[in-house]
Amino acid sequence: MYLKLKRLFDIAASFFGILILSPVFIVLISAIRISSPGPAFFLQKRVGRNKEFFYILKFRTMFIDTPSDKPTHLLENPFAHITRIGRFLRKTSLDELPQLFNILKGDMSLVGPRPALWNQDDLVAERDKYGANNVRPGLTGLAQIKGRDEIPIPVKAAYDGEYIRKMSFWFDLKITFLTLFSVTKGEGVKEGAGK
Repeated sequence: MYLKLKRLFDIAASFFGILILSPVFIVLISAIRISSPGPAFFLQKRVGRNKEFFYILKFRTMFIDTPSDKPTHLLENPFAHITRIGRFLRKTSLDELPQLFNILKGDMSLVGPRPALWNQDDLVAERDKYGANNVRPGLTGLAQIKGRDEIPIPVKAAYDGEYIRKMSFWFDLKITFLTLFSVTKGEGVKEGAGK
């Protein structure tokens, strides 16, 4: 029952979020286009509900010649690939805002396990143990407020499983507010394999 209500809430939240934040979108699009050559948006293949692939939408934070199918924290020298405006967008998580369109479309939910890259077989396999691949991935999730990039894959998948067990309106609301708090403090963002 909650999954139907969750989808209705996702549609309403993403629709009004896009409307309210449209001036922010315009400013960020302009800043990205001015700061480096290339498009303002970036598409990346991800694993969605029931392990079906979809393309996640983000603001582009890197130069266009950066490898697109490798997690940033595994790049040898990620700082060499990130644009100036990109550093700000990543630190504040504003690069994730375009995913409101993914939510509106139905690829994602506001809260759920973060979508794995199409080639992150280890994370997908771990999530299978908990049934975490059977729900829409989220803009944020329990793992994001528990450490984000800093936690190892088995722990991340276990948090995703915990979210599946506890999923409810109030739990989603709690995760959303804790995400805003975490983003404000800039916690859990890891750039580079050696960091």
